[in-house]
Amino acid sequence: MPGPVGEESLKRKRSKASGKSSEKTSKRAKAEVQDGSEDDPQAEILELENAILESKKNYNNITTLLELAQKDGDDESTQLALVSLCRVFLRLLASGNLARRDGQSEKDIVVVQWLRKRLGDYKQIILSALGQEDSASTALTLAMRILQAEGQHMNDSDESNFPKVFLRDIVGALVRDGSKDTRQEFCEKFLGEYADIRLYTFKALKDIISADDETHHNECLFDNVFDMLSFFEEVPGAEDMGEFYIGAPKKKSDPVKSLNQHKKQAQEAWLALFNLDPNREQRKKVLQIMMKSIAPWFTKPELLMDFLTDSYNSGGATSLLALSGVFYLIQERNLDYPSFYRKLYSLLDANILHSKHRSKFFRLLDTFLSSTHLPAVLVASFIKRITRLCLNAPPAAIVVVIPWIYNLFKKHPLCTFMMHRVPRTPEEKETLENEGMEDPFITDEEDPMETRAIDSCLWEVVQLQSHYHPNVATIAKIISEQFTKQSYNLEDFLDHSYSSLLDAELSKQVKKAPVVEFMIPKRVFLPQDPASGAEDSLLAKLWDFQ
Repeated sequence: MPGPVGEESLKRKRSKASGKSSEKTSKRAKAEVQDGSEDDPQAEILELENAILESKKNYNNITTLLELAQKDGDDESTQLALVSLCRVFLRLLASGNLARRDGQSEKDIVVVQWLRKRLGDYKQIILSALGQEDSASTALTLAMRILQAEGQHMNDSDESNFPKVFLRDIVGALVRDGSKDTRQEFCEKFLGEYADIRLYTFKALKDIISADDETHHNECLFDNVFDMLSFFEEVPGAEDMGEFYIGAPKKKSDPVKSLNQHKKQAQEAWLALFNLDPNREQRKKVLQIMMKSIAPWFTKPELLMDFLTDSYNSGGATSLLALSGVFYLIQERNLDYPSFYRKLYSLLDANILHSKHRSKFFRLLDTFLSSTHLPAVLVASFIKRITRLCLNAPPAAIVVVIPWIYNLFKKHPLCTFMMHRVPRTPEEKETLENEGMEDPFITDEEDPMETRAIDSCLWEVVQLQSHYHPNVATIAKIISEQFTKQSYNLEDFLDHSYSSLLDAELSKQVKKAPVVEFMIPKRVFLPQDPASGAEDSLLAKLWDFQ
């Protein structure tokens, strides 16, 4: 007969049976999860992520997630894998698993090195995603989170440890392959908000331009870097530099806290950009914001001399835009430009009064010729040249020129001989009546001191007094009247255009309707019938339309 079985042996058998059943249950559950994850990529990614965070034994799942993040043709899985990897590395960084510490075993050091390599692989995937429009915004957010975590957890010392290399890679991806919207998002969320991001971005841009000057030199690089540098309309003050993305440095002398260091880095970035040899349109973009948004960043504005003088010497609209910058350097930094007025005189060509920068040019021209120490011969040349151009200028430009000439005559009385020049002897009067007068003004002379304009007269203004536009004809008559008014405010005339002049005429209230006699012609483009006795139209006289 079998002997009695003890309670301990029963418990032992029962525990083994229950253990086997639990193992079967867990295996069945894992199998169900795996079967479900094959259909649901999100569940698979979350399972891999949770396994990594639970045990170091599952670190190989990071490689699986990296492969999913690089898979082509499945945008949803790629996005999920990128976000999941970001959470994984943020946890690992926060827990110190990627930091080297004293006393670590050789095995732990190998694990840390392996994790850092996988983090490097993840960074490369994010940087490539910055060049894709669909994933650029998400990739930028993930990259900046990794950047922040690296700066906060990868250094045990008290000194600041900003991840400059990774930021340079991010900025490089944005200016080389990133879209304009992504760069704008970076500027609004990070560059304009955080002082440390701003300082190291300026430095990164300078390094990128210097490195790509020979290998990646193209117009897009200039335009993209310009978009980022020109984001700031003005230099922030010492009290408004913004917060710190990585954390406030403990040292008081840290360059991140110095406004002068910010200006210095921005200055270096702008100078590196100028060295890319911009074309005419790119120069115009730079010059339009030069005095307001670029020059304030320069601790040494004289470094702008080469760029501004080259632009000023190039001619056309580029010279007009560079004019204010050159004058600023002459006035504030003692720039030696001996042929300044000669170059300024050469800008008075047939296009100047038709230019969209006309108002800005007249403001500067009024400043340049306001000094009473200028020679009357020089001022007379400018007056004569611009009145000659008025003969073919639009009405909106002429109504600015006449008051400007009036003000110059008040400032330089020696030039008033040009307004009313009469023959002094009977012989001169007889010659003038029989043969007319030859204008002594030399139009082709490039030197304003040699044009003989002071010996001429302003007969062009007399012609303007018969202009077809009533406003022009009226204002031109002020030169023939007594100079009782002290001066005219040019700002009242600078903003006139065809539209404003036309609106002014249409808005006038007509007190008495004019008498109009008009006969509709039978023929406009063809000669009139000889029997009708009517005169041919001017068009028919000038051109033959038959």
